[in-house]
Amino acid sequence: MATRTAVDVFEEHRPLLTGVAYRMLGRAADAEDVVQDAWLRWSGADRADVETPRAYLVRITTRLAIDRLRQLQARREAYVGPWLPEPVVTDLGATVEDSSERAVLAESVSFAVLVVLESLSPLERAVFVLREAFGYPYAEIARILDRGEPAVRQLGNRARQHVADRRPRYPAEPQLQRELTERFLAAASGGDLNALLSLLAPEVRLVGDSGGKAKAPLRVIEGAQKVARFLAAVSQRPPTEMETGLREVNGAVAIVALVAGEPDSVFSLDVEEGRITCIYVVRNPDKLGALRP
Repeated sequence: MATRTAVDVFEEHRPLLTGVAYRMLGRAADAEDVVQDAWLRWSGADRADVETPRAYLVRITTRLAIDRLRQLQARREAYVGPWLPEPVVTDLGATVEDSSERAVLAESVSFAVLVVLESLSPLERAVFVLREAFGYPYAEIARILDRGEPAVRQLGNRARQHVADRRPRYPAEPQLQRELTERFLAAASGGDLNALLSLLAPEVRLVGDSGGKAKAPLRVIEGAQKVARFLAAVSQRPPTEMETGLREVNGAVAIVALVAGEPDSVFSLDVEEGRITCIYVVRNPDKLGALRP
């Protein structure tokens, strides 16, 4: 049997490392940078002393992601308007057979959860991602973070409670999510105010991310009437050569708009009890590269 090279081993674990890094950072480009840095560490390491490559690589990636997150948090304080995660196309159904595992992975990469994770400390976020998304035991997370297990458990409990308090309590089943997204697209495209109001929860919020590089609300719009009027007004002046369609983005169906073949915006919906409770709109062109056809 041929000896496996450093590249072979690393590529085997790349999807896991990318998944950890993206959930830690919320941007695919930053996650790729972290994974590349992890490769440089791995390629230069004395691998003869590494008993478990997977554990070693996850430890390197997590620590690099924590360092990168601390740097990014300072930049995000100066970000123009609300900050949202970078949308990524997902097709978990093609790679995850177990439906319960797929649901966990989809939720952990959802806009709702990633937005909440932004309010955690880097260590809390690392513990939450490793524990809740990938099922690592606390003892192993403690070794990854070089912390005592009781302290890691405390971080995990605090992070889990924080996320539970702020994410949708009763997320919609995938089929209902798709149906409501299709109805929302039809109502918004046609500027149908009454149809929009029938879909929106009274306390619905619309969060737009433009980074100051495209037109989007610089503040969160709250309330069904205000959100519906905003969407109806926007529909009156659509860009020329605009096409819209549905794609699986961040673990759920979302609306992707293209203008002249280039990604223009992404609409992702939080749905609870048959109503839309939050609309995430990403228009920052720096965040839309992964959605090119």
